[in-house]
Amino acid sequence: MKITDTVRRAGRSLRNAKARTLLTSLAIAVGAFTLTLSLAAGEGSRQYADKLISSNINEKAVFVVKDKTLVGGGAVGASGLKEYSPTATQYGGLSIKTLSSKDIERIKSNPKVDNVLPTYLVSAQYITFEGSTKKFTSDVTVYDPSVLSDTAAGTLPALGTQIKDDEVVIPESYLATLGVKDAKGYIGKNVTLHLVKAAETPSEETIAQVLATQGTAGLQALAAGETRDVSFKVGAVTKASATSLATSTGIFVSEARASELSDFLTKGTPSYRSYVAATAIVKKDANPETVKQELQKHGMTARTAKDMQGLLFTIVNLLQGIVIGFGVLALIASVFGIINTQYISVLERTQQIGLMKALGMRGKDVAKLFRYEAAWIGFLGGVLGSGAAWGLGTLLNPWITKQLSLGDGNYLLVFQAVPIILLIVALMLVAVIAGYFPARKAAKLDPIEALRTE
Repeated sequence: MKITDTVRRAGRSLRNAKARTLLTSLAIAVGAFTLTLSLAAGEGSRQYADKLISSNINEKAVFVVKDKTLVGGGAVGASGLKEYSPTATQYGGLSIKTLSSKDIERIKSNPKVDNVLPTYLVSAQYITFEGSTKKFTSDVTVYDPSVLSDTAAGTLPALGTQIKDDEVVIPESYLATLGVKDAKGYIGKNVTLHLVKAAETPSEETIAQVLATQGTAGLQALAAGETRDVSFKVGAVTKASATSLATSTGIFVSEARASELSDFLTKGTPSYRSYVAATAIVKKDANPETVKQELQKHGMTARTAKDMQGLLFTIVNLLQGIVIGFGVLALIASVFGIINTQYISVLERTQQIGLMKALGMRGKDVAKLFRYEAAWIGFLGGVLGSGAAWGLGTLLNPWITKQLSLGDGNYLLVFQAVPIILLIVALMLVAVIAGYFPARKAAKLDPIEALRTE
């Protein structure tokens, strides 16, 4: 018996039991629906993560720290804009291992490294904003040109370029705290940092001399330390975006100004020329992964853009695996449905099977007939489930994009034809395997006994 004839006959047999065929196919369709959506969500998330990394981070950048907790999920800083209080401390006793000037020089001396940008932390006692009479505290650090931000107002230089020395970049969330509604109107406004340099411990001779010449007022002035007010213009206001990695809650200044202010605050202290982190830009003909391994030999912890991408992919794959697990459970349930349906079909068509075998149909052809019927059920279930997922996902994609603020042209569900076709083929194979025992039973029926059955 030709395969095409067997396939057509299997299709006719299923049409004769439409309700049962549809119900069994729908059981498979549930699993196909879940698996198709999980595949689409996984692909969409991976494409989004890839776009997130490639459009925001220089692929030649290597992020270097001395303290592993800074790249192990712990948050540092990110305090946001808070109203200043003379009785409050800004940093809560946080202890972090820092990169020394020798570490920075070691990174610069690497022949594969083109440029190094240390992360300067500027500890301002308080900050004032034009249009507000209040004083605030905030993290102030260097603008990292290897990471690109989205802007709510103003403009930022291209990836790899520093901001101007007289400008600062502030987050959009700060404007809400300041009561400012027009982000564009705030471009060019003044932001002033009030810096207080801790006084060095004077010697006994200096104390005696000041006390003798200036009295207690002189001692108070000696202990007060040096102060400086530094003003900047707001050059850009960044916004939190799903396509931006730079969702900092601090104020950004240029590298030159950050270095200048950091040196002013820390000169003469143990923190002088110490850095929380640094960004090394690898030369075009060098591999960032190689530089990362070389730096780690010297006790530093480094991460490349691919490492960050891998972390995002790991999270995506984990979530996708959980969803696929539910789809597999639905398929397991449908397998028992196919077995049950096929067994019932064998019992109902016992006389028909006996007649076919009496007319010369071989047992293996009977088995093929039932296997093809199972394959048809798997095919119908796969097409129904995947088709429903594709249609529903396409309709919901714009709404999901809007709700998650993914940005124009970005979708959570990305459907690809090849994985869906492979999924349908896999479901057909699962159905055929599920129908193996009923097909085997049909093939072994004795034609005489089968014809006697009522």
